[in-house]
Amino acid sequence: MKQVGTVDAHCSLKFVNFETYENHISHETQELSKTHLVVRRGKPFRLTLTFHGRVWKPYTDSLVLEVCLGNLSERIPVQFSDKGSDPQCWSAKIYPGNVHPQSATIYVCSPVLSSVALYDLLVHIETKQNRRSYAVGRFVLLCNPWLRDDPVYMPLDVQLQEYIKSDYGLVYTGTNLNVTIRPWSFGQYEPGVLEACLKLLEVSPQHLSNKHKDRIKRADPVYLSRVVCAMVNMGILKGRWQGDCKGGVKPPEWSSSADILHRWVTSKCSPVRYGQCWVFASVLCTVMRVLGIPSRVVTVFNAGHDCDASLKIEEYYSSTGEKLNLSRGSIWNFNVWVECWMRRPDLGAGFDGWQVLDPTPQKKSGGIFCCGPCPVVAIQQRCLHAPYDTPFIYASVNADIIRLIVHDGMVVGSMVDTKLVGQLIYTKSIGSDRPENITQAYKSKKSKTVKLARDRVAEIKTNRSVSLNIDRMPSLGDCIRILVTVTNHLSVPRVLVEHINAEIKDYNSSPHKCFWRTCKEVHMQPGGVLLLPHIIAPTEYESALADNDIVNLAVVIRDVRTKETALAAQEFNISSPEITIEIEGGDSIQMKNEYVSHVSFTNKFTKTLNGCVLTVEGSGLLQGKHEARMVLLKPGQKIEKKVSIMATSPGTKLLMATFSYNNSPNVVAKGFHKVSCYTYMTSNNLSSKKQVTTF
Repeated sequence: MKQVGTVDAHCSLKFVNFETYENHISHETQELSKTHLVVRRGKPFRLTLTFHGRVWKPYTDSLVLEVCLGNLSERIPVQFSDKGSDPQCWSAKIYPGNVHPQSATIYVCSPVLSSVALYDLLVHIETKQNRRSYAVGRFVLLCNPWLRDDPVYMPLDVQLQEYIKSDYGLVYTGTNLNVTIRPWSFGQYEPGVLEACLKLLEVSPQHLSNKHKDRIKRADPVYLSRVVCAMVNMGILKGRWQGDCKGGVKPPEWSSSADILHRWVTSKCSPVRYGQCWVFASVLCTVMRVLGIPSRVVTVFNAGHDCDASLKIEEYYSSTGEKLNLSRGSIWNFNVWVECWMRRPDLGAGFDGWQVLDPTPQKKSGGIFCCGPCPVVAIQQRCLHAPYDTPFIYASVNADIIRLIVHDGMVVGSMVDTKLVGQLIYTKSIGSDRPENITQAYKSKKSKTVKLARDRVAEIKTNRSVSLNIDRMPSLGDCIRILVTVTNHLSVPRVLVEHINAEIKDYNSSPHKCFWRTCKEVHMQPGGVLLLPHIIAPTEYESALADNDIVNLAVVIRDVRTKETALAAQEFNISSPEITIEIEGGDSIQMKNEYVSHVSFTNKFTKTLNGCVLTVEGSGLLQGKHEARMVLLKPGQKIEKKVSIMATSPGTKLLMATFSYNNSPNVVAKGFHKVSCYTYMTSNNLSSKKQVTTF
């Protein structure tokens, strides 16, 4: 901070108080930054100037503020008034009663469509004879979802608490038959996160190619969201879906956006290794919330990846039930993206509201790897012309699956599934850990009617002769109980051959390992129904199944005489055992105080586990990872770890734990525990929060 310009013996600026604590309360930006004043556009913030030298004369010593963003600057004459200002222009006012011989309190207000950025602020004291200029500091300007005129305005306070201020969330994964929960710490109040988000804007390709244009366009949340989406999936994180994760972190091990953003900054903006869809989406949600755009993480179960925009995705199976990797398109058991809230003046009021942003790299949109923002209502109403990327996102929740049975290079059977894709769409409920089912926001009544008609056609074509069901979703260590139902619609007896195949697959790819299969011949009476039960014992899958794997189960029934074939398939995941986490004194803790947490895992398997490791970690609560080890863990025996935790910042933190043992290919169990961290404000630390610049 320094004085620039002419120096004389007249009135000088002694110091500037940015009233940081009061402004942060007023602007709902508490704890976002320890170093900068953070305010929201379109809402006044307060500065107090203190003078020295001769007495300040308001009507001869003019005050002019100047805000600078790169080579853009705006001079703002300070006026004495209590009247309203033009919301499209910068204003600076001194209200009656705020003028004193040695000080002045100024209320500064930015236009409602100001660019999101870090600004420089100058103060000029001007008389007819001279001008004194002072570079007084910097402030951050964010979108303002509390302000009706801002395009990101959100009317309900409970929504703003969840979609802007909450630093904790849940990501839903697994399958639609057995939804699992991944906790996530968005971490917007962690030190350095705001600065990392601003850095992201400064190193984006759009900024580096044309800084002037980029700074102007940052006023538009549509533009901002595309820049951030592209940066998250091409600049912040590097994806890894196959192969090992040597030289990086496995995607399932992440649980905090702050950890990723800190690594990105310390690595001089090199992509952090590695991410997958829920990691990309969670980091994107953090950045959008920090910038002031309401956002939430959304999971689409059985998401279609339609490569040719045909709304049809083919899946190939062998005549013995093995799923083949032959299709260009695919069905992911889940895909996680982000919805952000904004008006769409480029499309009209009918397209306002939630917009889809998918930060997982797939294909280019407008020359960059980005997907969205696409209005959710455009998907519901099938307005495929609406930008951005509506056809691709529409197919993600509405495509049909055509399953083909292949034998000796020929298709020998087929079935159509019009229900599976986009069957379930979840996000975290407001103020609760329960999932909110938002499927109908994407599915119109008209499309539902079309689906019913297509379902009827599919039913006629397949005669629903074979079905496959899992009796209760198993937990690790349980038997997998399968029931195949075969219906003979003919008036003659039949001899059938049943093939069942169970394969391991990742959520976003074809199966890569068969761990169980069976084959037998069965006889059916005319018009009869045959129930064929099967059991897969834990010993047949435990050595093959890892924590995040999905089981693809398929049955093919072939008529020995007619050679006709029928197929039924099901994909599901196996639940993990529980880890217990408890905190002495309860789950609400005061910052800077030490608390004790007890973490334990009980062996509920029927076998002894060897080489057992219980690992505990928690961003903002613990430094590094803490482990407990046991050579042998007998059935019913417990492994425990006691750790001391201390919160370094306010908000909701996550204490995480994992359990593994030598004979397992991956983590066997995961657990998490929410911790609410608070601080007491005293007169001492309140005064320390005032940002003052002295001259």
